[in-house]
Amino acid sequence: MSSEREKMAAGEWYCCLGDELDALRVKARFAVHQHNTLPPDERGSIGPLLGKLLKSAAASAFIEAPFHCSYGLNISLGERVYLNAGCTILDSGRVEIGAGSMLGPGVHIYCADHHRDITLRRQGIERARSVLIGKDVWIGGGIILPGVTIGDGAIVGAGSVVTKSVAPGDIVVGNPARSTRHK
Repeated sequence: MSSEREKMAAGEWYCCLGDELDALRVKARFAVHQHNTLPPDERGSIGPLLGKLLKSAAASAFIEAPFHCSYGLNISLGERVYLNAGCTILDSGRVEIGAGSMLGPGVHIYCADHHRDITLRRQGIERARSVLIGKDVWIGGGIILPGVTIGDGAIVGAGSVVTKSVAPGDIVVGNPARSTRHK
């Protein structure tokens, strides 16, 4: 029998309301609180508790305050990754952000895919879908939905809602985000 955390990590349907996952979210809240309230000269590029919580973060990665995440343990940040103020990563799934990528203010990344059946959704049934952001990506602001991959060198215009994967080097804008390339 798999735990809800194991099911979450495997991308299976799981219940997000149990004690094990709640304890992990509480731990993340303390790390985020420390990051968001420490003076910048004490916080450094990433608050100490948050740095320990993340799956991985290059020494040159930088997260502005305020920042929020669900668990932290599913987030990987490459070299020179920059997250501007107000970024939120709901990381029930794996979130990887490649080297040199920049996220503008207020970028939200969502991994939770809630069940469509209302009875199951009321019971906290969801699945985690990874969000993968390549190298040298610029996200001006907006929302990245579960299961999206953004290819190397792509640009996401401010205010966009990215519902589908973005090809390397493409520029997408709008709600839903669409390529600016003429077909």
